Amino acid sequence: MTTKILRNIHANSSIFKVTVQHSDVEVVQEKIYSFFVEIVRNSDPEDVLIEFKSLFIDSCSLTTSDSTPGIYEVFINSNNEKDFRNTLKRCCYIIVNNWETNRKYKYIQALVELIASYESNSIYQTDQTRTISQTWLDNFIQSQDFQELKLFAYKNENRADGHWVNRYTSYLLAAQTIDKNNSEEQKQAAIKASQQLKDKFKFELAMYIARSQSHASSRTRYRNPSVLGDDVLRLIKAIIVKKGVFSYSNIANIFIKQTQEKTFKDFKESLAKYLIFSVQQPTFVDTLQQQLLEKLAVWKLEYDDVIINKGLLLRTCNRVMDCLTTENGVKPSHLFVLLLSHGHPLTLVVVLLKIIMICKYSRSHLESRLANLIRYYDQYSEAECQCFINFIEIFNITFAIYAENVEYNLIKLEDNEKINEVEFEPNAYHVFSQLKF
Repeated sequence: MTTKILRNIHANSSIFKVTVQHSDVEVVQEKIYSFFVEIVRNSDPEDVLIEFKSLFIDSCSLTTSDSTPGIYEVFINSNNEKDFRNTLKRCCYIIVNNWETNRKYKYIQALVELIASYESNSIYQTDQTRTISQTWLDNFIQSQDFQELKLFAYKNENRADGHWVNRYTSYLLAAQTIDKNNSEEQKQAAIKASQQLKDKFKFELAMYIARSQSHASSRTRYRNPSVLGDDVLRLIKAIIVKKGVFSYSNIANIFIKQTQEKTFKDFKESLAKYLIFSVQQPTFVDTLQQQLLEKLAVWKLEYDDVIINKGLLLRTCNRVMDCLTTENGVKPSHLFVLLLSHGHPLTLVVVLLKIIMICKYSRSHLESRLANLIRYYDQYSEAECQCFINFIEIFNITFAIYAENVEYNLIKLEDNEKINEVEFEPNAYHVFSQLKF
């Protein structure tokens, strides 16, 4: 079976000659992209899947006697597997982006399963063109590109029995949004999918908090979206107890105002002090301050006399996040391992939150770094990386609480004079959440 796009291209251009110029390949790519943009908007998903299968899957088994050659021949003649891979990827994300917007999630899964179900047929191994086309499709299925595509297919499934990493798909998706090698379609689809998962978590957390504090039957309790158990309520109360003058947002605003006219050198010193302000653990404070100051003092020395600006602020915040998470994008940083080994996941999360409070544009960089860490720890079982999982869970909850569109407050149950006002007693408070308008 030949597709409409192949027939249209063959009828209107000479790109299927034995010799294919690079510019002709670009013509083919643009025609394919335009074709899928049109049909995904105007056709039923089933028809889109048929066209996709005919172009990229069935083309591997077209015989040389067919009047219209397969799409692979265009790229094979130019000897460019990379162009083929990029074409296939972009077509996938043109489709996924549309279906993500229109909530046609089951068809995204169908697309992924269609690709995954392909098996090369050894009967064509004597034909070099077909051998290459099958190899290229096999290579794509085994690639990181396909693993990223699969995230869109299974993000809405309850995969509690799957690998623990599945719980943190939103970060893996978020990392795709800042990868310069990804198409705009992939970035847009990743933004939507990642935000959807974050919103789902925020909603489930708010519902769980409300139901857990009510007198309703335990059978009606909402599912806890974290893996921290019922102790999560105490954690939530500990996170939101800082309000008023010493809230994280107020301290961040004061820091921004006080450092506006400072030189870059002075700003780096002030930043280290700001991040450890009000931290109670002496060991954490000493370790963080010493290592951060050492790294920042010798970083970008050529800008030390420059007045701090938005560009330097962003780059500095990103640099500090690298120090606190992963500096090479592969392995956790020495400081990250050291701080977690001392049992301070909440304090580390709060420090990361304080960075975002002064530079919200660093959020995407932070989530990308978390994705790097998740991929690193992916090689270990859940039991082997409990410290990291606890850190990610606390991070999820903290950033859900300090989300832009939700406000959490503690309400004292009763004015009990016996309660020691110096020591915070979680059981004396209820948590209430409401949407911000």
